[in-house]
Amino acid sequence: MKNDKPSRINTVDFTNLPFGKIFTDHMVITRYSDKKWSDSEVVPYGPLELMPSISALHYGQTVFEGMKAFLSKDGSSTIYRPDAHSKRINKSLARLDMPELPEAVFMDSLQKLINTDAEWLKKAGQLYLRPFIFATDPYLGVKSSEQYIYALLACPVGPYYTKPLNLKVETTYSRSASGGVGFAKAAGNYAGSLYPTRLAQEAGFDQLIWTDSSTHSYIEESGTMNIMSIIDGTLVTPELSETILAGITRDSVLTLAREMGIKVEERKLKVAEIVDGLKSGKVTEVFGAGTAATIIRFASITEGENKFTLPDLGEKSIAQKIYDELNMIKKGEKADTHGWLKVIV
Repeated sequence: MKNDKPSRINTVDFTNLPFGKIFTDHMVITRYSDKKWSDSEVVPYGPLELMPSISALHYGQTVFEGMKAFLSKDGSSTIYRPDAHSKRINKSLARLDMPELPEAVFMDSLQKLINTDAEWLKKAGQLYLRPFIFATDPYLGVKSSEQYIYALLACPVGPYYTKPLNLKVETTYSRSASGGVGFAKAAGNYAGSLYPTRLAQEAGFDQLIWTDSSTHSYIEESGTMNIMSIIDGTLVTPELSETILAGITRDSVLTLAREMGIKVEERKLKVAEIVDGLKSGKVTEVFGAGTAATIIRFASITEGENKFTLPDLGEKSIAQKIYDELNMIKKGEKADTHGWLKVIV
């Protein structure tokens, strides 16, 4: 569907982009009913007409992804690791008893939206992409829906975080638990994190470090990213489990670190090990990795009444070296030897 309205692109200050508040002119809508997906349709970005009884609003059958498209050095439009995001959204869908989204449908929607709003990508240099699926049965009964909408939005974005973060180790509330949906990008995971995160922010912190729900002894992840630490020169990150999201950026960081000759360990990581390491100086860096955040340094970690400040190593930090490497690949300034970039034609 052609958008007859003039583009909003000339009303946007591309030098000052708040994350996730500005959207391109179009979105993609695809519907599921009778056990099949319809063709994707590009429509003007705007309100959706929905019944107030749709099951997503009452029972939470909603999953999403976060991705990025980049304007490459050669002028081409690329999407970063869409195949991995396709696999992960389907893993989330399966856990919430929602229908599989075929990779061909997923890729078709990405290509249509990037091509339609290509001028936005040229202006911004990157677009944050938000694919999401939600249940639309107009039925107030606790059962899996038989109808769904898959939608795709695009935002020109600047940095998600603009400064190193101060984090608090959370030992009262839990983000996820064994047997639950912590590994999925389910909307409810984020809803449950909002209240404790607000309490932390009111106390002067930027984010939480979530710990295991049973003992609160082991580090899991942060609110918007996986957690990485440098301990005696080794990159240590919590091993994946049913309570930790398998971050695409996490995987990229670990891959690049190994190629750079950095020793990597994926294992259970105790809060006490980080605290002791911060006291002794063995822990030299802690940082977050995620699609929105990319890589962000932690300035401090507070456990209980104890605050530990991390040194700013600048260009010498392992986090910065990995960030620079990853950024060059995303922008087409360095060869993509892993096939991470999908060129949109």
